[in-house]
Amino acid sequence: QVQLMESGGGSVQAGGSLRLSCEVTEYTYRGHYMAWFRQAPGKEREGVAGMDSDGFTSYADSVKGRFAISKDNSKNTLYLQMSVLKPEDSAMYYCAAARGLSVLPGSLAPSHLFAYWGQGTQVTVSS
Repeated sequence: QVQLMESGGGSVQAGGSLRLSCEVTEYTYRGHYMAWFRQAPGKEREGVAGMDSDGFTSYADSVKGRFAISKDNSKNTLYLQMSVLKPEDSAMYYCAAARGLSVLPGSLAPSHLFAYWGQGTQVTVSS
């Protein structure tokens, strides 16, 4: 059973930075596609960044150049480094994992394809 736990959320002023972490209890890069999603009140959950088992990454257009997804094998942890934050980045951020998912380069997989989710961590950006 794959379990994920996010941390690192908080409140920051516009232009600031945060790093989100997602600790995975069962961690294997073989066949797992990992991603970050976010959901603001009244809005649908949207993909932010994804990484396949080979380390190839993809990003939503709204965060390209500002966010970076990465992983640390030794710590069983996925990260999302967020910089130049904007008020519209405010949302609950979720880490998700999907086994055996293949995604076209540069694309983000939709949320319904992910079986494993963390509980979320809140990010609030003030202007």
